[in-house]
Amino acid sequence: MKPASRVFKALCDETRFKLVENLLCGEKCVCELIKPTGRAQSTVSLQLRKLESEGIVESRRAGKNIYYQLKDPRVSKIFKVLGYKVNG
Repeated sequence: MKPASRVFKALCDETRFKLVENLLCGEKCVCELIKPTGRAQSTVSLQLRKLESEGIVESRRAGKNIYYQLKDPRVSKIFKVLGYKVNG
């Protein structure tokens, strides 16, 4: 599958779309992404790992917390075209 197709396929899931939408303004801890998505922590973590495996987000650990941020610049461009406010 072509890289662009993989990005769009990953964003077709509502939870993953919301996660990326919430990461547009910068890095966030998993705990900060639970409420906006309305999903359980385990679901949020699973979907973030899927996004990471596709190269869309990247993570870093700080103590007990894991922080995620957008990695693929094409994703920000997609959301910008859709009318979302994007940092950077």
